[in-house]
Amino acid sequence: MTTLRSVVVTGIGAVSCLGADVPAFWRGLLAARSAPSAIDDPLAHMPYPLVYQVDNRGVPAGPQAVADVPLGRAARFAVAAGRAAVADAGLTEPETRAAALVFGSEMGNSDVDESRRADGASGPRSRWHSPAVTAAAVSATLGLAGASTSISNACAASGYAMVVALDMIRSGEHDTVLVGGAEGRSRVALGAFNRLGAVDPDRCRPFDRHRRGTIFGEGAAMLVLQDAATARRHGRTPYAEVAGGAWSCDGYHATAPDPTARQLLRAMGETLGESGLSAGQIGCVIPHGTGTRHNDVMESRALCEFFGTYRPPLLSLKSSLGHTAGAAMAFACVAAALVLRHGLIPPSPRLGEQDPECDVWIPQDEPVPIGPAAILLNALAFGGNNVSLLIKGLGT
Repeated sequence: MTTLRSVVVTGIGAVSCLGADVPAFWRGLLAARSAPSAIDDPLAHMPYPLVYQVDNRGVPAGPQAVADVPLGRAARFAVAAGRAAVADAGLTEPETRAAALVFGSEMGNSDVDESRRADGASGPRSRWHSPAVTAAAVSATLGLAGASTSISNACAASGYAMVVALDMIRSGEHDTVLVGGAEGRSRVALGAFNRLGAVDPDRCRPFDRHRRGTIFGEGAAMLVLQDAATARRHGRTPYAEVAGGAWSCDGYHATAPDPTARQLLRAMGETLGESGLSAGQIGCVIPHGTGTRHNDVMESRALCEFFGTYRPPLLSLKSSLGHTAGAAMAFACVAAALVLRHGLIPPSPRLGEQDPECDVWIPQDEPVPIGPAAILLNALAFGGNNVSLLIKGLGT
């Protein structure tokens, strides 16, 4: 039987509402204070045009285009975060050139067409450009010549990208893969969720009894994954090991999660089995936790069934970042790498009152030390797409 290669995280990069780099991201998580704001768009005619936005001073000026396609915020976030991850890993030029890219995004480069093809805007409409250009922009700008793949299955996109990248390295197809996701603010996405009645008018507050929906966030998170032997050969000290990943599909409803959580439990179970750990060896969970009523209750019940009487601490990431859609799991992976590096689970912004149907432990006010050095991560998406990952400390 062939032994699968170990896969480790050697570099990370992030641009978020908490700041334009990884140190700012970590400081922001520890502070547990952030808030959404209304987008600057005169055509955002909707009740709650709210987004956890990247400060305009943190929006990279370029690249402005790839080939003849203009690039919006998400693509520029992705290039900046990808460049930071490659630098953090200390990749050599040959390694960078040979690296593959697997990239997840829900809305991609759509803000370019939204701004140039707005209904009611004066002047002729410009031609449409594919929103899936972001991966090409990252590969072209950073000089990656390996495989370049885009995944766009809604809010699970970067989670699926992580599993694809994991399989590429385990199979020996590539030694190094840059993987992650990015989203920019989108009037179309905001309008759709407003029409669904799924936007909280206050803030993103997963597991709060009085939550009323989610609020989008923007930014990019990127990671360098490498075969562990390659990392050792270059003298690198990885953040963590990606020890398992699995996906499943409910086939239940176009937008609502299956209340039985059978397929989420399957993804978590297969991920745990692949890692060789037991549920009691998980020291933290980063849930999907969107703040929508059905998701939070379903996921809480799934976690209670999965862990039994054990209640590992949860890092409610979206309460600090908003729902970063297709980039959500990439942000969770960067957060997990930092939690394992620092040995601390940041507090989540304080809940008004925790929903009694959500019997989970959410540390607030102060960070708590992580116990077992292993973190389970979940991402769910419209269409019933579920993905789980397990990231653990080296030697765990």
